Amino acid sequence: MRPVTDTSIPSADQSVDDEIPAAAATETDEGAAGTREKKAPADSDLFRQSEIAADYVEGLLDILDYDGDIDELVSGGRPVVEVVGGRLQSLVGQRGATLEALQELARLAVFRQTGTPSRLLLDVGGYRAARRKELAAVAKNAVEKVKEHGESVRLEPMSAFERKCVHDVVNAMSGVESESEGVEPNRRIVVRPIAD
Repeated sequence: MRPVTDTSIPSADQSVDDEIPAAAATETDEGAAGTREKKAPADSDLFRQSEIAADYVEGLLDILDYDGDIDELVSGGRPVVEVVGGRLQSLVGQRGATLEALQELARLAVFRQTGTPSRLLLDVGGYRAARRKELAAVAKNAVEKVKEHGESVRLEPMSAFERKCVHDVVNAMSGVESESEGVEPNRRIVVRPIAD
């Protein structure tokens, strides 16, 4: 594996939410003593990232004069910040667009303090949990169509979070596979039968 020297935060079309292979949990870093392994962040580091992001989000809520309870935690090996309260729908926006932007701002706040890109997940008003259930149904429906007709099915364009949810469901089912195609903001998933 070649040394990683780019410390820039991923751009929108290099989203850290897309499929991240297990091998990506470690990467090499050129140090003064040569090449050394860099381990996946510890839970304490991930929790610190969620605390930084929670402070940032709390500041935004204060500026906007919104009330919300903020929880920071680590789930699935990534930092998570959840905001719960009434009158928060405008922070989600149409199809989660505002939420995605707020998540990127929170990730930048973490990056500024830690110097490390974050896979932080921000949820407001339970939007992501509800959307995950909707996407599971979309994925299962697409798999049924593929198995019934034997032809690929293209889904509507989705955010990186949404595509990850669909890939997770499709990859857990036999006889089908999924792949992302296209360029943001029109990147979409194609579900196809696995050739025998």
